[in-house]
Amino acid sequence: MNIVDRYRELGSYRAAARACGVDHKTVKAVVERVERGETEVVRVSRPRAHNYDDVAELVAERVRKTGGRITAKRLLPAARAAGYAGSDRNFRRLVADAKRTWRRDRRTFRPWRPGPGEFLVIDYGTWGGWKFFCAVLAWSRVRFVRFTRDERQPATLEVLAECFETLGGVPAVVLSDRIACLRGPIVADRVVAHPNYVRFATHYGFRPDWCEAADPESKGVVEHLVGYAETDLVVPGCDDWESLTAANVAAVGWCDEVNARVHSEIAAVPAARLADEARVLRPLPSLRAQIERGQARKVDRLSTVRFASARYSVPARLVGEQVRVSVAGDHVLIDHDDVRVAEHPLIAPGEVSILDDHYGGPRTPPRRAVRPRTKTEREFLALGPPAEAFLRAAAAAGQTRLPAHLADIVALEAAHGRDVVVSALQRSLLFRRFTSGDVRAIIAAGPHAPTPVGPGAALDTDLPAVPSRNLDAYALDQLGSDTAGSDEVSS
Repeated sequence: MNIVDRYRELGSYRAAARACGVDHKTVKAVVERVERGETEVVRVSRPRAHNYDDVAELVAERVRKTGGRITAKRLLPAARAAGYAGSDRNFRRLVADAKRTWRRDRRTFRPWRPGPGEFLVIDYGTWGGWKFFCAVLAWSRVRFVRFTRDERQPATLEVLAECFETLGGVPAVVLSDRIACLRGPIVADRVVAHPNYVRFATHYGFRPDWCEAADPESKGVVEHLVGYAETDLVVPGCDDWESLTAANVAAVGWCDEVNARVHSEIAAVPAARLADEARVLRPLPSLRAQIERGQARKVDRLSTVRFASARYSVPARLVGEQVRVSVAGDHVLIDHDDVRVAEHPLIAPGEVSILDDHYGGPRTPPRRAVRPRTKTEREFLALGPPAEAFLRAAAAAGQTRLPAHLADIVALEAAHGRDVVVSALQRSLLFRRFTSGDVRAIIAAGPHAPTPVGPGAALDTDLPAVPSRNLDAYALDQLGSDTAGSDEVSS
């Protein structure tokens, strides 16, 4: 752009400078040069050297290795060690430019064009304790959402089977986001499918496939559904759901509603496109796949089940019932009629895992009942609880002649009366004396024997006021002067 022409058109150095993108002093210098008859100098900009050119390759390499996530703050010490001596601000510019270049050149994106009946993309979403399974039929964009109790394999396969039944057929490929319950190990970035998932896929006739790791672009169609279901279904309605069944009823209604509206991406109604896509979906098998929910076990009379040579407790009300036992990570899960009744940590063979709540509370120490067998024993225990306590304590103390002592004590009742003997038994139990002679001596002492009691409250009494003297009055010199004064008075 000619600076002189812009100045002559606008008539102001500053206006011409804003139009040309230069400083107003530059406009003035150029105009004055032209007025003096000098030709306008055209300067060709040359690449300028920067103080960070020596570490530019290092920065670009670290940005590439970290996927554009490394920050300038973390990269600066390495650049300093490589010889960079510039400012932190200049280095932040370098890192920002390297990230922009990496994002521009790292990958070329191309729109995904799935065909009818080809792909079903699945994933899980979680919000506020609710776990929901999401699936999108890629061509027709039919959305499917259901809530599950957990993200374990039985629940996932059951809801996937329900998805096939809702669609009315099976797609060729099920693309999942490396869901942990559906896969085994990952070898050389290749996902090994879980054997149960392979059998499930063989039964329904589809091919399992997996998204790339840390690559949201390969699963965006279902990620959008997860976010949409969270904001439009879960957040507004979760407070009104009292159970999983109520949540799934709401999910069915929500899916019917969104599938009947025009989809902004395909500019068509997903439910209407499903009618066309259903003709190329693979037919459903005649029988639904049998999904195992653990191993069947019968609860024994101890209210436990045996699994992997170890015992696990269940609620006592289930004695004699059939339960399903499964393992999830390092926990053992026990279900009864599709309801979780117990969860234990996985233990070694031969050990026992007991929960006190299954037996009505913590374990109490055993207390063996006293069962009299002779006439003397029955007569002695007829004296009441003090007699039973006396018998238990004497047996624990090792009183080997206890039967003879019991007979003598029973005979004392006829002479002294029941109340006196019971009181003597209580006193002998207090002092740990367990012979009939001790009981007889206590009776002979009568009520005059002292009864030890615990310490009581402090005794508070009103004492009379008495004259008092300061401690200084007892000093030796003071005592000497007092003695001299008294002598004078006496003389």
